[in-house]
Amino acid sequence: MNRIRWYVSLFSSSFAGIFHRFDFEERIDWSRPYIICPNHTSNLDITTIILLAKRNLVFLGKDELLENFITKIFFETIDIPLNRDSKMSAFRAFKKVEESLQKGISVVIFPEGLIAGDYPPVLYPFKNGPFRLAIEQKIPIIPITICNNWKIMWDDGKKYGSRPGICDIRVHKPIETHHLDVEDEDSLKEEVYNTIHQELKKYESRP
Repeated sequence: MNRIRWYVSLFSSSFAGIFHRFDFEERIDWSRPYIICPNHTSNLDITTIILLAKRNLVFLGKDELLENFITKIFFETIDIPLNRDSKMSAFRAFKKVEESLQKGISVVIFPEGLIAGDYPPVLYPFKNGPFRLAIEQKIPIIPITICNNWKIMWDDGKKYGSRPGICDIRVHKPIETHHLDVEDEDSLKEEVYNTIHQELKKYESRP
């Protein structure tokens, strides 16, 4: 399913004239599992991460995605739906995340938890979940700054439409967590937030 999704993402984005330019802070060893933490301003972000992560990943996402015909296929097979209003749903979802990580599969978690209604977008506070998981499972986190997807298609494109273009993505070096305890959860969250926030500011200040 991941292989199918990778090819579909590649051909559909290329057909629409949307291409991706990845800038790596350092080489990523994709044979290891990671918790991948990108900012989130566009439905294009999902395609971006699929093309980046070399076909060995699952998404943790809101269960509303089960209502979409395309995303339902993947959330009923490989991805992990989450109802944030249900503690039981959250418990089951994070147990599945743990199982995926233990199998060597990377997990994508958008730490803002939503695409906010602000236009232009702002970086919203991060949820604690991915950072606690990373520490408990001793899994490194990769912060991903998706710089301009919102300019090509904000949210689902219904309000401002979409256009061809190049998506600029900064892939930061993984942050190791093997030396951290649960008490370090907030400092890890702050480090990832600041990494992405500073990169967004740097990108927007370019001439």
